[in-house]
Amino acid sequence: MSYEVRTPLSTVLGMLNMLKQTNLDSDQKAQVEIAEYSSKHLLQLVNMVTDNADVKIESLQLNLLAIDLKSDLFHLFKVFEYQAWEKGLEFDFKFLYEEKDTFSVLGDSARIQQVLINLINNAIKFTNSGKISIIVDQTVSIDEDQIVTFYIKDTGVGMRQEEIKRIFNNASSPYDASMMRYYKGGGIGLSISHQLVKLMGGDLKLESKENEGSTFYFSLQLKKTLNIKTENTEQQPILLDKFSVLVAEDNRMNQKVIKFLLERQGADCTFAKNGIEAVDLYKILDFDMVFMDIYMPDMDGYQATKAIQETEKYIKNNTPIIAVSASAFEEDINHAKSAGIDEFLAKPIETDRLKELLVKYSKKNSST
Repeated sequence: MSYEVRTPLSTVLGMLNMLKQTNLDSDQKAQVEIAEYSSKHLLQLVNMVTDNADVKIESLQLNLLAIDLKSDLFHLFKVFEYQAWEKGLEFDFKFLYEEKDTFSVLGDSARIQQVLINLINNAIKFTNSGKISIIVDQTVSIDEDQIVTFYIKDTGVGMRQEEIKRIFNNASSPYDASMMRYYKGGGIGLSISHQLVKLMGGDLKLESKENEGSTFYFSLQLKKTLNIKTENTEQQPILLDKFSVLVAEDNRMNQKVIKFLLERQGADCTFAKNGIEAVDLYKILDFDMVFMDIYMPDMDGYQATKAIQETEKYIKNNTPIIAVSASAFEEDINHAKSAGIDEFLAKPIETDRLKELLVKYSKKNSST
């Protein structure tokens, strides 16, 4: 179901991105922005359901990377801002930090966002009037560590103290019945958030009054690191030399999207509508990289990859093959790796990730 939703949604977001590059008046820009944030909200909901369903806390390992929380979370909060406005609610968010601080922190951005998505979604769901407020407080430092505290406040239905105690006393169970009764389907997300925060070294807390509202909050102690984030306003193609790409993609609208993204970076694109055609084109033409959609008719991406890898041309050139799929579950990524695919690119395609792959493999080709 996730794949069935992600595939057309990736096309919607891609076409909106293309539309943003055209000459629009102020009203049209606002309309495109609303459509884009609404589409991202739908993607967010799909991610929330699939991420929560896939979490196995006992086997989960954190992926700690240098992150700029303000940059990472700003767009996430903007999506929720539109969601709240649609319900007639006020919405604000603020980042508290010392202006002199120029460092990033080491954390698992994906898991932090998963917790926030669960909590903010519930806050909006159970608030019929009033306001949602988000605060990210980064003003407290302890030696080489940064204490980051997240607050999610609402003016919703609230809870009685005995309900709070019952929920948090049983929060270690992802299927606690009392939580499910209160949250009407949001309980699993709350329980998983509680466990994820604990895994990251924090403790999820709740203060609430019935018919007045609730405040969820948690603190994480994250290691400081150098600020490796750089502003990138350069719109010039990153590929200055000729770089030929084979794209195996059966969806015509997705072909337009990836064509726009690749050509904008200076790549020359040749398209195959299925795996059989991709193998045939690879045999007769020379390519610097292959983008392989995993799910295609006649011959899927795994079969096509295997057929390509058995050719003399591939044995000689070792052409990088990038899996592209809207079904970006861990199982898909592992399957791609075991099939000898070099990288995995999830739909909707992130421009920064695409640039990263193009730079990585164009440099590798130029050095051989």
